[in-house]
Amino acid sequence: MIETLRNAWRIRDLRNKMIFTLFILLVYRFGANIVVPFIDSAVLAQLFNSQLSNTMLGLIDMMSGGSFSQATVFALSIQPYINASIIMQLLTVGIPALERLQKEGGEEGRKKIAAITRYATVALGLLMGFSYYMLLRGQPIQMADGSTAYAVSDHSFFTAAIIVLTFTAGSAFIMWLGEQVTEFGIGNGISIILFASIVSRGPNAIGRIVLQISQGQLSWVFVPLILIGVAAVVAFVVFITNAERRIPVQYAKRVVGRKMYGGQSTYLPLKVNMSGVMPIIFASSITAFPATIAAFFGAGEKLSWFGSQSVLYNAVYFLLIIAFSYFYTSVQFNPIEVSNNLKQNGGSIPGFRQGKPTADFIRKVLNKVTLFGAIFLGIIAVMPALMGIAFPNLNLALGGTSLLIVVGVALETVKAIESQMLMRHYKGFLE
Repeated sequence: MIETLRNAWRIRDLRNKMIFTLFILLVYRFGANIVVPFIDSAVLAQLFNSQLSNTMLGLIDMMSGGSFSQATVFALSIQPYINASIIMQLLTVGIPALERLQKEGGEEGRKKIAAITRYATVALGLLMGFSYYMLLRGQPIQMADGSTAYAVSDHSFFTAAIIVLTFTAGSAFIMWLGEQVTEFGIGNGISIILFASIVSRGPNAIGRIVLQISQGQLSWVFVPLILIGVAAVVAFVVFITNAERRIPVQYAKRVVGRKMYGGQSTYLPLKVNMSGVMPIIFASSITAFPATIAAFFGAGEKLSWFGSQSVLYNAVYFLLIIAFSYFYTSVQFNPIEVSNNLKQNGGSIPGFRQGKPTADFIRKVLNKVTLFGAIFLGIIAVMPALMGIAFPNLNLALGGTSLLIVVGVALETVKAIESQMLMRHYKGFLE
């Protein structure tokens, strides 16, 4: 990866793209530190530390790089856009008109779906911004001196409008920044911004570990063990992310005029982790939902038996990840459609007739591969909680979701750079 970045830096066009991407990330991190007006940051920090860290809001805070818990301009981060994209993806499967627009509309159809996603992002930003404002103004926090305080003490319409519109404008601006990176920079812009949000939490995590060591809460012996463990987990994640099950495909020979076409052998790749990090995000949202509702009503302590460190929570979390892995894979990959495409193009899987037998075989292999990938996601997701149970003083900021996103985006970006370098190599060869 380092060699790829070094070679890309030598190419002027790619160097300009990389500089542009770094500039956009600098703008994003600058906005992520500007606090929205009329919000008491000290009260908000104590509110998150005491009541909201184990709720769905803690997941949003992780994906925003800590901006959500500080109520900055970019507090909502890319969460509205991700939710809008997921909703549009599910609606495309369920609504025939949207499905036709995506498959048969060509470039114009994709532009219309992108425009609908943008409008949905703004709408979700308004909804999430208003919900966050209502939480800030209605959630009391007990201060150290015994007094009760609120993160937003002014309940006027002007204050509410400023806070909600600032949150919404921040989410829309981040969406625009991501689109600029996708068009003029390197890699997928939204993924790059999410990557920067998670990585930005690294210095604080290192600072906490150093503080724990200096205070005697953690031994120096754990430092090399942590580094070795993180390296091993990252290597395992990279291996599984790139792993795939290859189903052999044979294309029949065709004679057109005096020429013969086809006859070649290829394969149908099935990714082991086809669903990516989405099952973890869905499962995290559902398992954190009871604690979120309890926190809204000030009854979070009554659900301590279902906290993130409990065995029941992690068991439910693990099973939900497996269930959502199958669900998301079924949405993304249709064995019947793949079988029909192979039949139309004269392809077949050796040992299986075209049509239903081929579709059944692909579905059987897909179920086995999905189960392995789901178990892998479950292990990665619950590992930080298990480490927390085994070592209570060890506070790891890099959870399963964060690790999968960071590794996945890094691999995706390196592949994008390599493809652009290869394209320029062939272009120079042809010229």
